[in-house]
Amino acid sequence: MKSYLDRALAMSPLLHFPEELERIIIPSGRSYDQRHEENKGLEPAAVDIKETPKEYVFYADVPGLTKSDIQVYVEEEKVLVIKCQGGKRKRDAVEDEEGCKYLRMERNRSPKFLRKFTLPGDANVEGISASCVDGVLTVTVPRIPPAMKSKTIQISVN
Repeated sequence: MKSYLDRALAMSPLLHFPEELERIIIPSGRSYDQRHEENKGLEPAAVDIKETPKEYVFYADVPGLTKSDIQVYVEEEKVLVIKCQGGKRKRDAVEDEEGCKYLRMERNRSPKFLRKFTLPGDANVEGISASCVDGVLTVTVPRIPPAMKSKTIQISVN
């Protein structure tokens, strides 16, 4: 009989199936995420993407990072890049005391990551804004409103 862990590991490829299927079906459309060779050695960061009628909003957890640790920019006029170099972990002042040492350090990894997202055609790259509050980076990309469709009016002739 398989253990719970064995079953979970067997199911893990299915967790990313919707994204993989979207990449196959729509290779240049809304296949937001791009994974490149330059990501090697960097931790993958979970990013949530929300689409509203007026904007696209990207959320990334960046605990302990400051504004200077995070870079958000656009490449090639259509690729949103979120890059975190990782900051120094803030430790308690107890570390400075003579004779004190950590017995265990499980939070020692600094969050370094690089994520790239292909923006849809209606994204307004000139209006992108970003903020970081309580360890959550929020990048907002406004949408360009659709052009007004012309309307044909029937004229009755007497």
